[in-house]
Amino acid sequence: MESAPVDEFGLDPNLVWYLRPLFEFLYYHYFRVDADGIPNIPRDRPAIICSNHAGSLPYDGVMINLAVYNEHPKKRPVRFLVHDFAFGLPFLGSFIQRAGGVRASPENAQKLLAHNQLILVFPEGIRGIGKPYDQRYKLQKFGRGGFIRLALRTRVPIIPTAVIGSEEIHPIVYSSEELAKPLGVPFFPLTPTFPWLGPLGLVPLPTKWRIIFGKPINFSRYKKSDADNDKLVQKLTEDVRRKVQTMINAALVKRKSIWF
Repeated sequence: MESAPVDEFGLDPNLVWYLRPLFEFLYYHYFRVDADGIPNIPRDRPAIICSNHAGSLPYDGVMINLAVYNEHPKKRPVRFLVHDFAFGLPFLGSFIQRAGGVRASPENAQKLLAHNQLILVFPEGIRGIGKPYDQRYKLQKFGRGGFIRLALRTRVPIIPTAVIGSEEIHPIVYSSEELAKPLGVPFFPLTPTFPWLGPLGLVPLPTKWRIIFGKPINFSRYKKSDADNDKLVQKLTEDVRRKVQTMINAALVKRKSIWF
């Protein structure tokens, strides 16, 4: 492979090329991902993919990216927006950026959409990845609706997305604030394997994954100025959250086991 330049957000195509065999192994053989609803992803237009979030580490962002790239007829890449705290972590922040993650901000998101990109948002944020095991698949509050304001201002659709399997790979039984503070992280997860098994405890469980892309939610009937209407934004945010939760619930009913 010829060396390719790093883009303005830090994506290193060369690193992605070298990591692709590992990611493909995780996608096809470890998590055995089934992707449904790929036709709902636009062929050549920008869109905001909105998904539930879990797993402590961003496996869900990588698997959603691979689902679209592998299954979409145009092999479209997906850029996932990442919370600021991740970029402050030694090694991990740089790795996420070089692998395609983009620091979450309205400016970065608008720039990506202006370049016809697909972007992935996790409105649950830290609350999503820090959920205890008994709260899995119960969506947390969708923040302040920044992704809705973005959709209204850019006139792009939102693709509601449900990920099944990601919320069991690191079953959190307790989160320690005392251990989190010295490390500068929002929470320190305690699972049946971490930190008891050391680095080995970070290995995700081989759950069976299913990713469902719902029909696009179009906001063309609204004005761009509606992005400043807090009451409307709050309502639309809850509408999308409810839609994703409904998709999750429907998929869980069909699931026979965590493992297959």
